[in-house]
Amino acid sequence: MSGRARLMWDDAVTGYDFGDSHPMDPVRLALTMALVRAFGLDGAVDTRSAKAAGPSTLRLVHREDYVAAVRAASADPRAADQAYGIGTEDDPAFTGMHEVAALIAGLSVGAAEAVWRGETAHAVNFTGGLHHAMPGAASGFCVYNDPALAIARLLELGAERVAYVDVDVHHGDGVQAAFWEDPRVLTVSLHEHPSTLFPQTGWPEETGGGAGEGGAVNVALPAGTGDAGWLRAFHAVVPELLADFRPQVLVTQHGADTHFEDPLAHLAVSLDAQREVMSACHELAHAYAEDGRWVALGGGGYAVVDVVPRSWTHLVGIAAHAPVDPESVIPSSWRDEVYARTRQLGPARMTDGRVPSWKSWEDGYDPADRLDQAVLAARRAAFPLRGMLA
Repeated sequence: MSGRARLMWDDAVTGYDFGDSHPMDPVRLALTMALVRAFGLDGAVDTRSAKAAGPSTLRLVHREDYVAAVRAASADPRAADQAYGIGTEDDPAFTGMHEVAALIAGLSVGAAEAVWRGETAHAVNFTGGLHHAMPGAASGFCVYNDPALAIARLLELGAERVAYVDVDVHHGDGVQAAFWEDPRVLTVSLHEHPSTLFPQTGWPEETGGGAGEGGAVNVALPAGTGDAGWLRAFHAVVPELLADFRPQVLVTQHGADTHFEDPLAHLAVSLDAQREVMSACHELAHAYAEDGRWVALGGGGYAVVDVVPRSWTHLVGIAAHAPVDPESVIPSSWRDEVYARTRQLGPARMTDGRVPSWKSWEDGYDPADRLDQAVLAARRAAFPLRGMLA
């Protein structure tokens, strides 16, 4: 394995732009890469671009008629067909949509290929994580489902066990759907409860179908869950599943929209807890995946100045074995760039000032506690199907 992590990046990804009033502002990507460089992490990683996902790759997950519809809307947004989820309020059509969405997908596929072939142990594409896109429709700001495409490419290359862990505030519905009946893929999603947040899926009873029964695990967290509950839920579910499944590759999605400042959701997680879960995923990859193979993706996140760049810069640092100290002062050059681009004042440090802690599940649970109820529901629904004790 190469000693340096792979960072997938191409300036053209900032063209994934649904318009000025849309919450998924591509400035979040530019500012993240600028912060990575401000901390010198670009010297600790091997930064690469990749080819856009072509027709044969996109067909691993998406229907040909859907790809054709995206191409048509990309060439002329007036041709957008809402039957395919394009041209809607969530997913407005824009010129060049196919090309930039395929590029982001290609970066995630390239990350997966590099890890599988042993070119690197860890690869990051924070521009990816677009986990809502379905085989035949755009959904939730997502045109092509790059996590599912990366996993499908790993399977095509010969992988027999791939684990996907999604900690975005929204349920990883598109990835779950893509591998619903595939026993080679374990999908685990921790998200805000579907009764209070899009896409209204991710109930604990969703456990996979057919040969894939028990291959989907959903932890539906009550609105308002903060650091202690979020970390408790993660550690009560994910390590046991990975220890049992022993994936050849671990793919993780790190949407930053769990944060208490995020405007589109209702969890109350700090940057420091997000960093803790990133570190845990890194450790779990080394503990349970073959040769530590880890593909880490971005995802949602709509506090585009205060949260997203700091969160994903931590992700890059952790993957590079060069973690950024949370107490680090953010370089003034980056804050100047923030102001120039957004007329906002950027954060001063790489921390929210929290010291994350949680109570281990092994110390017992409270059946009257809403958070513990969510964990119990997930374990009781899925673990026995995998031959594990709930």
